[in-house]
Amino acid sequence: MEGIIIVINPGSTTTRMALFKGKEKIAEETVNHSREEIAPFENVADQFELRMTRIDQWLSSVGIDGKKIVGIAGRGAPLRPLEDGVYNINEKLLDDLRSARYSNHASNLGGLIADHLSKRYHVPAVIVEPITIDNFTDFARVSGFPEIQRKSRSHALNIKEVCRREADRLGKSFNQVNFIAVHMGGGISVAAVERGLIVDVNDGLLGMGPYSPERAGALPIGPLVELCYSGKYTKQELIKMLSVESGLKGYLGVADLREVEKMIDDGDEKALLYYGAMVYQIAKEIGMCAAVLKGDFESIILTGGMAHSRRLVGMLSEYISFLGEVIVMAGEFEMEALAAGGRRVFEGEEIPKEY
Repeated sequence: MEGIIIVINPGSTTTRMALFKGKEKIAEETVNHSREEIAPFENVADQFELRMTRIDQWLSSVGIDGKKIVGIAGRGAPLRPLEDGVYNINEKLLDDLRSARYSNHASNLGGLIADHLSKRYHVPAVIVEPITIDNFTDFARVSGFPEIQRKSRSHALNIKEVCRREADRLGKSFNQVNFIAVHMGGGISVAAVERGLIVDVNDGLLGMGPYSPERAGALPIGPLVELCYSGKYTKQELIKMLSVESGLKGYLGVADLREVEKMIDDGDEKALLYYGAMVYQIAKEIGMCAAVLKGDFESIILTGGMAHSRRLVGMLSEYISFLGEVIVMAGEFEMEALAAGGRRVFEGEEIPKEY
């Protein structure tokens, strides 16, 4: 493809933007937004003008020719449960993003900004592999308590991208092989990927799975119920604690893995205990996914920012290497995944779904 795809990936305090020509990234920029700058906006969608101003400044600086743009790919936000894939942006999708119907998440801006740019340049716009893509089996949905159903929420965009890359490396079709994919960042997703579909995964925000640098993961039910009724915290305070102030941050006061590793190097036994316990819990979750796939998978893929750590990968491998080959794809490939999803649709290789 000779044309250019604009990729938009909003985060809580950043807006990442890139231009792709075919598979080549020809320009990229990350704009940082201070907490003070975004604090006045209770609804994330109201940050649209702020974010758009910075995007326009960047587009102007790179001297983009609007006639060469063939499409826009935006980050997919938490939405209703969806099949995997690439989605056209329609009014129903935009309404749910503006109203924060399913989550007041920074990625809500991905579809809103992509739609705005598509109308400006008169090209199609899509979102790719939203956080709430749901291909769970019936067994995977059952929680054990009739009023609660397990939900599929994960780092789906990066998980599916690294699985595609590993399938390509093996010379196999993505839709014909199985993997266990482990995204390790501020939150952790451990996914059983069967023939290209995430058939089971822990809810890495407020659900099951290992604790992470910031999140609590699965907790003993009885003590959690007691805490909820203790009167010590409001509902919102407790949700904030469990989602961004728990895990390593709760135990050690820091969430940056590099800082925790420095503490370990300096002889801090407490840091080693809670670091090791996190690795232990990740390993247990991987074992669960191995059981879900009945041992039929090509490899275990470790990805996300924490996969840069040789210490973590080494400790984790001691637990899981008996299960099969461990592949490390450190970092995340969200921009490339967004561009690739858009390219598949804009080139006619994949038919986009309707929300």
